[in-house]
Amino acid sequence: MSLPRPSVANQRRLTRGMQILLVAIVVYGVVAGEPKAITNGGLGLFVTFVPALAERNYDIPLDPWLGVWITSAVFLHTLGSAWFYAEIVWWDHLTHALSATLVAGAGYTALRGVDLHSDAIRIPTRFAFVFIFVVVLAFGVVWELFEFGLDIVADVTGVSMPLAQHGLDDTVLDLMYNSIGALIVAMFGQAYLSGVAETVRDGLFSIRDE
Repeated sequence: MSLPRPSVANQRRLTRGMQILLVAIVVYGVVAGEPKAITNGGLGLFVTFVPALAERNYDIPLDPWLGVWITSAVFLHTLGSAWFYAEIVWWDHLTHALSATLVAGAGYTALRGVDLHSDAIRIPTRFAFVFIFVVVLAFGVVWELFEFGLDIVADVTGVSMPLAQHGLDDTVLDLMYNSIGALIVAMFGQAYLSGVAETVRDGLFSIRDE
């Protein structure tokens, strides 16, 4: 069972288009003196190269749709930081849910890789479901604490930070949409991400055995 996915050529076009827009955001930040745009755009641009780096350095080719998934998550967050968070109410909810699916996907891939690597380890499906959900919830809490810490630093130093909290209601909504993203991957990830886990397992352990 597999997801419909773009061809490699289309994936590259989509990725390049988003990377060009991220570069434009960084350039705008430099010209306008907006450190938030520079930080978010620069970090987002770096993350978009992760699939290519994984394939080049670790021989872990990722499916085209997975590359688009990763790039889209950071791209939409960067756009939100640049403008959409302040103008579109649901944009923050969208990016939190999408980012949570990435965290959940990474958690499941790691868990499945361990399961596949050793015959002595057997991870039940129900445990995988709970593991994915708990990992995302824990990551969400750590992220909110990180944003709270940045708020304190901003208040003390007067320096604008790339991330900020916007009250208790916003924090609760963030965690709720994180949970939605976790549930999506917990319910469907085991069907769609098994091949990714096998590819990562083969790539990483083949390097270790060399």
